[in-house]
Amino acid sequence: MAFHSLLVTRRTGVSRGWMTGVALMVVCIVGAGQSRAQGGLVAPLSIHDAIAAAWKADPVRAELEVNQDSADARAKAAQSWFAGGPTLTGDYYDDRISGSNHGYITWQGGVSVPLWLPGQGTATENVAKAEAKMATVRLDVERMSVAVRVVDATGAAIMAMRRQTAALATVAALKRIEAGVQRAGHAGEIAMSDQQAVEAQLAQARSEADMAAEEIETTASQLRTLTGLPGVPDITQADEHWLGLTRANDARWVEDVDPRVRATHQAVIAAQNQMKLVRKSFMPNPEVGVDAIDQGQFGSPWDTQVGVNLRVPLPSAVTNTPQESAARDRMAAATREEVEARRAVRNEMAQVRAHLVAATGSLSNSRVEASSMLRRADGMEQSWRVGETPLIEALRARMDAYRALLDLNRAEIAWHAAIIRMGIATGTIP
Repeated sequence: MAFHSLLVTRRTGVSRGWMTGVALMVVCIVGAGQSRAQGGLVAPLSIHDAIAAAWKADPVRAELEVNQDSADARAKAAQSWFAGGPTLTGDYYDDRISGSNHGYITWQGGVSVPLWLPGQGTATENVAKAEAKMATVRLDVERMSVAVRVVDATGAAIMAMRRQTAALATVAALKRIEAGVQRAGHAGEIAMSDQQAVEAQLAQARSEADMAAEEIETTASQLRTLTGLPGVPDITQADEHWLGLTRANDARWVEDVDPRVRATHQAVIAAQNQMKLVRKSFMPNPEVGVDAIDQGQFGSPWDTQVGVNLRVPLPSAVTNTPQESAARDRMAAATREEVEARRAVRNEMAQVRAHLVAATGSLSNSRVEASSMLRRADGMEQSWRVGETPLIEALRARMDAYRALLDLNRAEIAWHAAIIRMGIATGTIP
């Protein structure tokens, strides 16, 4: 039901009691279901489509996918037979440089490769694989963050639309009061101060509608930037049925499957593998290779020699201690982050549950409040028309009804959003 039909109905003089129910229906309908050509908002889309579109357009996703590919490439490279690339050496000696030209010319060349220390190759591969898994889990963390941002942006966009709807309904009601005041003013039956009060209240309501229109443009732009789609997701699909499909009551399961906990736990595994790698790399990698020497010494028949070379650097605390210290620091930091992540997820789940309970109660109370305040506003207006109530009281009742409508819409959006947030937290969005 569009708001324009509400204005037309009010202007045709339909009973105010029926209009109270219509106003509640119009404001309680999800703003995502309303089409707005001026605001650029079109037919609603599902929350799944919005999250998928936002995830596809997320720039962080591309970066994390590159990180994952890089870690996979390092794991594949660690499967090499050697710890590094071959080293080529070459030497040339000539006695003519020293000034004595006796024909002493020597050519020497060789090739060598670094060898893995015992267990070092496997440890290097395990570190790369752990980092690849960590990048994969970080993708899940970012997806969760994107989903939360979509829900928050959607709630802001819908609230802006409902705020404008309530403001325009209030403007229509105040215009009706203004028409009655003007007729009474022409007949000299009302004070100038009452006319000024109506004008001031009507100007305030129009300002509210204008600010709501600005907020619609802003929130719609933010949502389009996030999802790349022109629509507003329909969050009214989130109801009690969604809660039944989640495992929110199993706190331990929720904590273990949370992407942030899994990411920090995977970081601990990567740190453990890094510690193992450092212990396996207790010394520089030895090198083994082949050398060849060609010597021109007065035509000697044994001028060419081929042999094997071996280079074994010895371990040193100067190089080993900093590596071990860095690995221990990484391990300590990863362990701390996992503990903090589990605490944060545990606290967040408690807050989400408490917020859902509070939102449910607030929604029920707001419905009663809005319905009562709208009926009271209509009753006060009728009482003013028959001269039983001062005009200022009728105006105050109408603005109280407007604020009650805002509270109702805010509570309803918070309730639906809380259910979706519960689904996001448990990883079970229906």
